[in-house]
Amino acid sequence: MRAKIQNAFSGKIEAIGFPILALCWVSFFWGTTWLASKEAVRHMPGLQVATIRQFLGGLLYVGYFLIKKEPWPKGKQWKTIIILSILNFALSNGLSTWGVKYISSGLGAIISALFPIWIIIINFFNGIKIARVALFGILISFGGICIIFMDYLSDFLRPDFQFGILLTIISTVTWAFGILETKKKAASFNPYFSLGLQMLISSVFLFGITEAAGANIPLSEISLNSWWAIVYLILIGSVLTFIAFIYTLQHLPTEISSIYVYINPIVAMVLGSFIFGETLTQAIAIGAVVTLIGLYLVNKSIRKTKN
Repeated sequence: MRAKIQNAFSGKIEAIGFPILALCWVSFFWGTTWLASKEAVRHMPGLQVATIRQFLGGLLYVGYFLIKKEPWPKGKQWKTIIILSILNFALSNGLSTWGVKYISSGLGAIISALFPIWIIIINFFNGIKIARVALFGILISFGGICIIFMDYLSDFLRPDFQFGILLTIISTVTWAFGILETKKKAASFNPYFSLGLQMLISSVFLFGITEAAGANIPLSEISLNSWWAIVYLILIGSVLTFIAFIYTLQHLPTEISSIYVYINPIVAMVLGSFIFGETLTQAIAIGAVVTLIGLYLVNKSIRKTKN
């Protein structure tokens, strides 16, 4: 009986395909990490959450490759790692985690999904013309954001809400720069080992800043809910989902593997409304759909440029 069940289960997996299952995992669980971040920062400083998450996540990656006796990066490879650790983790992940303390997890996810627009704009200032499709997509996304913010007009009077929006926008800009830096100076060493080193370096960088500013709270004062949220962020967000993401990139076309960008905000918005009671009105839902349609056109333009 057990053998029949196992054969039926494995047959289903083979029919669907591991890459598609991995993509489904990424699409859903990276959306849930916004809620985990929201839960963690409800009880402690956002940058401290990012520091602990990246330190422990980096230890898991680096420890694994040390056991495997993976060769260490050399020479200019360290420069790339340090730059990416600052752009992708200290700034992008750190600021987005800090920002979600002041705005809803769904809104944070939507704003963060707009990073391809910044890639187009950065390329424009580097002499690369903006395609009509990309420009059209940017305008549509901007219109979608305006629709979403119709229900947040009163919140704009609050300085903390303004600060959260600013932090999240800056985090998307630094992520875009990090992606372009990765493409331009991609290192030849193991990307997972590099990822772990970036996490560790960024955690030291963030700890130095937050400790000097007196922004951290003692570890003994961190609530159990925050610790559970951090563990979730490490195991699901930093390890398992990232491995699944790399797997999808290796086995699926780019236009399919990038679907997660459009699903993550929807997951964050829907679950955020159920778990935290975050606002989810018709205007926000329509605005999110319009924004993601514009983002699709921007991504389509980027893929055409690559080809």
